[in-house]
Amino acid sequence: MEKKSFTFDEIKQKMVNYCVYQDRCHAEVEQKMREFLLIEEAKDEIILYLLKENYLNEERFTRSYIRGKFYIKHWGKNKIKMHLKQKQVSEKLINSCFNEIDEEDYGKMIRKIFEDYYSRQKGMQEYQRKSKTIKYLMSRGFEYEKINDTFDET
Repeated sequence: MEKKSFTFDEIKQKMVNYCVYQDRCHAEVEQKMREFLLIEEAKDEIILYLLKENYLNEERFTRSYIRGKFYIKHWGKNKIKMHLKQKQVSEKLINSCFNEIDEEDYGKMIRKIFEDYYSRQKGMQEYQRKSKTIKYLMSRGFEYEKINDTFDET
């Protein structure tokens, strides 16, 4: 299948629409531009335009990503951080944006997931239930220390 060719302005408009639909990071925009046969200078010009017009904003993307993954998907900080690193977002930016998650909400979320999962574990020794629940919470990206604090409270 041959690629349909677009003019520079059409590609630029497609990239604007791509960024308007949902916040994007630089890596996603660069990946999307690989679909088009563009020379490096054209890619750079489009990225500069997107940055200048604030269609592409790494900090805004990071903040909305963190909020969405925590409040909607119920992921912990470790999992969020790992996924943002895969999207080539800098560790410094990631750490500075974690204030999007309220610490009280974070603690409540761990407790809620802990109680839901722990109560579903039937027919096991106490230590097995505890161990299985810790593994589950860690797979959701929550920190071991915070999980342990939750166990100490119950």
